[in-house]
Amino acid sequence: MLDLRPNCERCDRDLPPQADARICSFECTFCPDCAEKALGGECPNCGGGFEKRPVRPAALLDKFPASTERVVKPAP
Repeated sequence: MLDLRPNCERCDRDLPPQADARICSFECTFCPDCAEKALGGECPNCGGGFEKRPVRPAALLDKFPASTERVVKPAP
């Protein structure tokens, strides 16, 4: 099951479970601006591409909550 991380790893923008976000196959999570513009569609952690993060139905968030652990790796 996806972590649904709460923030962009580059700019630390909040990304609630229903937000438009991008993930790689390792679940590195970025906002669309960072993923597409700043990173050119390539994950800086693994070199993989990004896909749109799926949205977990609101009815299932109580049983399967999103992660609260923030991961931030600011650009050099």
